[in-house]
Amino acid sequence: MTEEIKTMSTEAEAARVPLGESPLSVRPIGLGLMGMSQFYGTVDPDTSVETIRGAIDLGVNFFDTSDYYGASSAAPGDPVPGFGHNESLLGRALTGRREQVVVATKFSARPTPEGTSVFDGRPEYVKAACEASLRRLGTDRIDLYYYHRLDPAVPIEDTVGAMAELMAEGKVRALGLSEVSPEILRRAAAVHPIAALQSEYSLWERRVEAEVLPQCRRLGITLVPYSPLGRGMLAGRFGRGATFARDDFRSTLPKFQGENFEHNAQLVDVLRDFSTAKNCTPGQVALAWLLAQPYDIVPIPGSKRLAYVAENFAATSVPLSFDDVAYLADVFDPRHVKGGRYGELNTRPN
Repeated sequence: MTEEIKTMSTEAEAARVPLGESPLSVRPIGLGLMGMSQFYGTVDPDTSVETIRGAIDLGVNFFDTSDYYGASSAAPGDPVPGFGHNESLLGRALTGRREQVVVATKFSARPTPEGTSVFDGRPEYVKAACEASLRRLGTDRIDLYYYHRLDPAVPIEDTVGAMAELMAEGKVRALGLSEVSPEILRRAAAVHPIAALQSEYSLWERRVEAEVLPQCRRLGITLVPYSPLGRGMLAGRFGRGATFARDDFRSTLPKFQGENFEHNAQLVDVLRDFSTAKNCTPGQVALAWLLAQPYDIVPIPGSKRLAYVAENFAATSVPLSFDDVAYLADVFDPRHVKGGRYGELNTRPN
């Protein structure tokens, strides 16, 4: 495994993707850390730290967290690690290794006692949240700072203006937004260049293709897809009739329910057959499909195990022809996928 990691790390050095027009560039596949603190069952913190450090050894240099991760659970009343848990976990893992990575974190979401969330984009909150994140991460700057979800009561110009002030102070190196419309992107970019947009994008969730991705290209913004493996479904990890525990977020999602799940599993069977012919895994093909799109894209698949991190990172070596990309797009045409993005917990950010 050690020699394999060294080889992959060396190969990855040559391939980098710019984050918008910022000075930052990252390797083509990052690591999303949310699952190490909530939504997908419990995880041992020491194991998570080992996974993050092992990912750096692999060549992964882009890590995505949020102050919110750890703040709520998949169902109201479940025990949770606490607000800021994920950032503290990353800060611990990066001790002595901070200069090797690009750190992205987010602000605005806060949990309520009722199990929902509120979003705060007030300039004063932006600055307070940044200071708290810096402390938890144990660093003097955040490389990419995202506005996690919009506060409908605060104009985007005011929030981005406050974020830009953090850049001027040297506390943030680049700005990002998450799950916003093309018009909000335009208005935000008129205040300050936006380096990255984080939104859900995968073979089975492609709403950003119609308007958001073209707007990103016009404005020079890199797309950072979260859930690029369809919350594990596109990695082929779940067989027919799979069930999900109460503390697993998937138990609430329409794509994973009953007839929807069984139907979507048939599409994954096609993906599995395709990947077998390519001598790789379904997840690697799903990631390679994203990397083959004609945009600057850096997917951030989440994983709690180093073996899966290594598998995902190796997707950069999976060759897909134009015909392959078109075939997979047709198999997972949005008309063929059953179930929406969220169920009752649609107020929770990811």
